Amino acid sequence: QVQLVESGGGLAQAGGSLRLSCAASGRTFRNRAMGWFRQAPGKEREFVAALSWSGGIPYYADSVKGRFTISKDNAKNTMYLQMNSLKPEDTAIYYCALSDVGPGSDARLFRSWGQGTQVTVSS
Repeated sequence: QVQLVESGGGLAQAGGSLRLSCAASGRTFRNRAMGWFRQAPGKEREFVAALSWSGGIPYYADSVKGRFTISKDNAKNTMYLQMNSLKPEDTAIYYCALSDVGPGSDARLFRSWGQGTQVTVSS
């Protein structure tokens, strides 16, 4: 069983920055990749970013490429999403997730999910 707890969401102005954190606990040793997804009101959950737990090239959605950065701290079992140049369309609930398969944009690859943290960007 893996537990994921997100933090760092809140209110930001357009052009501003936020940093999301996701602390993992429990049986995390089987996980091979981590990811961030988001869901805006009235929309389906969408992929944001993913990274292999061992490192490597990160994956980003085109909508956040160049603005968001996914990273991790293995020693702390924590992953991060640095969000810069925020836009009102980034407003959503952000979820972190772990996969025991590998990184990718398909949510079905990810078995463990956090409870989500709200990010609101005002114009």
